Parts: sequence; C-alpha cells; structure tokens
Amino acid sequence: MKSFDHRKYRPAPSVAISHRQWPSRRIEKAPIWSSVDLRDGNQALAEPMSVMQKRALWAQLVALGFKQIEIGFPAASEADYDFARWLIEEDQIPAEVQIQVLVQAREALIIKTFEALKGVRQAIVHVYNSTSIVQREQVFAMDRAGVTRIAVQGAQWVKREAAKYAESDWQFQYSPESFTTTEMDYAVEICEAVMDVWQPTPQQKCIINLAATVESATPNIFADQVEYFCTHISRRDSIIVSLHTHNDRGCAVAAAELGLMAGADRVEGTLMGNGERTGNMDVITMAMNLYSQGIDPELDLSNPDEMIRVVTACTKIPVNPRHPWVGELVYTAFSGSHQDAIRKCLKQQREDAPWQVAYLPINPQDLGRDYQAVIRVNSQSGKGGIAFVLERDYGLSLPRWMQAELAQQVQKVSEARAGVVAGETIYQIFCEYFVNDSAAVALSGYQLENNGSCDTLELRILADGKERLLTGTGEGVISAFVDAWQPYSGQALSVVDYSAHAIEEGTHAEAIAYVQLEIAGQRFAGAAFDHDTVSASLKAVISALNRASQP
Repeated sequence: MKSFDHRKYRPAPSVAISHRQWPSRRIEKAPIWSSVDLRDGNQALAEPMSVMQKRALWAQLVALGFKQIEIGFPAASEADYDFARWLIEEDQIPAEVQIQVLVQAREALIIKTFEALKGVRQAIVHVYNSTSIVQREQVFAMDRAGVTRIAVQGAQWVKREAAKYAESDWQFQYSPESFTTTEMDYAVEICEAVMDVWQPTPQQKCIINLAATVESATPNIFADQVEYFCTHISRRDSIIVSLHTHNDRGCAVAAAELGLMAGADRVEGTLMGNGERTGNMDVITMAMNLYSQGIDPELDLSNPDEMIRVVTACTKIPVNPRHPWVGELVYTAFSGSHQDAIRKCLKQQREDAPWQVAYLPINPQDLGRDYQAVIRVNSQSGKGGIAFVLERDYGLSLPRWMQAELAQQVQKVSEARAGVVAGETIYQIFCEYFVNDSAAVALSGYQLENNGSCDTLELRILADGKERLLTGTGEGVISAFVDAWQPYSGQALSVVDYSAHAIEEGTHAEAIAYVQLEIAGQRFAGAAFDHDTVSASLKAVISALNRASQP
C-alpha cells in the first residue's frame, strides 16, 4: 500500500515531569462515577434515542447506582431541553442524584441551559471550550490569550446565571477540551483563570474535567499529564479532578485507571463504551476491573444481562460476545486444557476462601451467570471439559481412562456437526457407547454370600435367550464374577480398573459403576446404573463384555 506512509505522523510529546509518583500507587477505592450515556453516548448514535428510550436508559442508570448523570445539551437540542424539564417537573430525580448538562462557553446557550434547569434541586453545569494547539491555530485562529478570554467569559456567564436561581444547589464544571493535545502549562493556566472567576472552596468544589477528546498517546503519557496537572494546579483541595477518556487507541479504560493513580478523583464514561468514533471509556469494564481486585465499585453490577438488554434496546448497538466481563462467552471455555483446569479448581474452591480458579478471574455467579455456560464442548475440547459437563449436569464422575475414550467419540460428533455438543448429547453418547448391559448378555439376578475372607457369587444371566446359572468366588464381587465367567465363556479376562459412586444423596440414591477389562490383550470399558451398588458393578462388567463381543 503506497498510501500507507507512517512518516506523516509524529509521536505524542512526553511530559516534562520528574520523580513521577503514579507508577508506585494503587487504586484503593472507586472514583466518583459520572455517566455520559444520555449526552455523549446519545449524540454518537446514528439514530438518537427517542423520549421513551431516554427514559428507559435514565431509569437503568439510576438503578445501577450512578449519582451523577449527564442528561444532554438542553440549549442545543429541543429533545434534551424537554427531557430536562420532564425530569424536574415530574420529580424523576432521586435526592442523591445530580444531573449534569453540557454547554459551550456562549452566553445565549448558557442562559437557555439555566432556563432548562429551573426548579432543579441540584445540578452540575458543565461548560467547555477547545484549548489544543490545532484548535487554537486552525479552527479559531486565536492565541492563548484569546482562548483564555472565551473560557473566562463563559465562567462568568455561568456564575451570573446561577445567581438568578439561588434556590438550586449548583456545581460548576469546566473542561479544557482536547486536554491531552494542549500544552500542560497552558492547561493549568486556563483552568486557573476559570477558577479565579468561580472561587471554589473545599466546601464548594468545582470540577475540572481533563478530556482525552481524541486519544492520542499511550496511557502512561496520559497519566503523566494528569499528575502534572494535579501537582501544578492551585487550590487542589477545592477542585475535583475528573477524567473523560476516549477509546481511539483502544486504551480508554487503561488511561482512566492510570489517571486515577496519577491523582484524579472522578471518571466520566458510558455503559459498554458507547460514544463517538471508537467510543467512550466503558464504565462497566472499569468497575468490574476494580471489583476483581477486591475494591467495591459502588455500582450494582449484579444483573448485567438486564443492563445489556436496556442498553442495546436504547442504542441499537449489539454487545460483542467477547466484551470484557459481561459478554455472553467470556466465562466459557472450549479448550480442553482450560476446561480441565477449571474443573479441578472449582472442586477445590471453598466458599470462605479467596477466589482462585484458573481462567476465571471472578466467580461468574457474582454476575448472575451460572456454571452451565462455563464449559462448552466442541471439537477443540478435551476429556476434562466432557467430564465437567457430565459431572455438573448428571452427577457422573468418570475415571480418567473412560474420559479419554469418551472424548474421542464426542469429538467425532462435534467435528461432524461443526459446532458445540450439548450436555444431553454427551450423556447420550456416553450411554450408547459404554452402557451395554442388556444386549448379548444380561443380568437376571444374583446371590452374594461373604465367608469372611472371600465372597461367593451365584449369578443368573440371560444369554442367547436362555438363563444360565454361574458360580464363582473371589475377594470382592468383581473378582467372584470373573471366576464364574471364565469357565463358562472360555475367555481369559482380568480387571484393569473399577470404580463406583452414588449419583444422588440419600437412601434411594442411584449408583453407577465403571469397569475396564483386559480380554485377549485388548481393553474394553463398560458402565451401568442401578439402585443396588452390587448390581451396578455386575452390569458394568457385562457392559464391557458385551462391547468386547461386538464385531
């Protein structure tokens, strides 16, 4: 590709910061979350949300526990204006929730914004203007001083209009838009000018929102920018430093996390990362990241399927099945080695112990998911996954030698179907292949006596349509069966392995037995069910013998 010329691009400049502190810090608590789904997310949709969709998404955001929600751009959109009035006039805003509105630093728009908010208990008025070099020079044709005058004038208009509505509790927010492509000294300078107007205090803080309007560098550079800002701005105890990252480079969540380590207090984002271009920072992913590290995300993430249903209905954007934490397939293992590791870890995991399960960073049940979808079997699966499914769905604990043999049969079916094999199909294959206790030979009845050192078995079998009576002795019922069978059949056989277990608890539990025989140098496996453990064991041996007799 001749047009694919990397030389026309330049790397993002580094930040002049020494002895940076953020790399050695840890996130220890959730940030202040602010949802921008109804504004930033909505304006990025090919078909903006209807009134009913906005109301449904608003209800979902409140239910999830957001305390700050940006509802739109009421001065620029009649629909947003009407939505703001509906929230206020119909008393739809919980007492603990602050709504937030966005407005450019233009007087007429600021006046209309406050009109839209008349009667609100509390609200954040978010004013912004672009500050980056390219915006100043090529869009506005202004120098630093000219752009600062726009910001200061906007701050003054916001303060003036707020004074007209003294019955409401106002909080002011300023964004130096395109913060990440603004010189750091100038980003501090223009925010200082805005704060000189608002005069925030520790009791009445303003919000300074540092926006990666277009993600243009690696997350560590963003963290350096945030730390530079936090350590150079005055009145740090009187401001809330907020982050608004975008996902142009695929690093919005990482940038926000490092930004918190660098000193920020608040994060703006959307559910599932909806937003312009590649999207906003995904609040659900970041919140779940915190949760997986033992930090309370302070959002109710227990029902992601309902959240996904509402978001997709409102945005018409499907959720990728591999979406972090909440995608349909993120807790599903197809790989045989993964399945085996998960099965073994789940067996050892105690309820009162820290979670430690291979390939499962959290317990899927925390998100309302069950273990039915953790392991699914296809042609890539191995014996461990098949064993897990049979144990989970049917209570069968297959010995390893039987797992390996069954896996070959399941793989054939999976390859023929070119897809996933359901649990009931695996169970059907198991029964058809191993449980063969009533074909050529069947058990009619038995009598077992223990003489202290050995068992005597009187065995009645049906073979060739006739009942036969066989007698044998041995140390245990299987040994006694072999002793009875060899004179009758003339076959030399030995038991390689045997196991049995109850399938259900209680006095009426059904038992299953597994046996592996060696006959004329070949091995044959069989299994059988019965409420009587001895009958199950005898039938399992017969299943193996019947398999050996098949052509």
